[in-house]
Amino acid sequence: MKTMNYKGYLGSVEFSLEDNCLFGRLLHVNDLVNYEADSPVLLKKAFKEAVDDYLATCKQLGKEPDKPFKGSFNVRVPPELHRASVMVATQEEISLNEFVTRALREKIEEDDEIDHHKFHVRKKNLNRSKTHVY
Repeated sequence: MKTMNYKGYLGSVEFSLEDNCLFGRLLHVNDLVNYEADSPVLLKKAFKEAVDDYLATCKQLGKEPDKPFKGSFNVRVPPELHRASVMVATQEEISLNEFVTRALREKIEEDDEIDHHKFHVRKKNLNRSKTHVY
């Protein structure tokens, strides 16, 4: 899926052959925010306007806007992987959270398919992030 990034919000890029238009929605937020346009340039503009309008509307309503990522998530893994991860973390004298954070960081840094600048991933930010795994 193609995406756009603006002010930390990701938006999808899709098209409709039936309606002959481009459209998208904000991703990873609980609120429904859509946009559409007739060209890629106009879709990018509509996406940015949708983000700005979403933030302004939330402010006007006194509502905290959804943040795409809060820094914590639950991960379901097979019991054997959970056990092995805890054992390695214990041997390395780190928490399971730190172990998972390091594993994610290593995967992101080695993955050549991800455009790190597009997602504003920086090593200094990765080192400060906290991941909570329960």
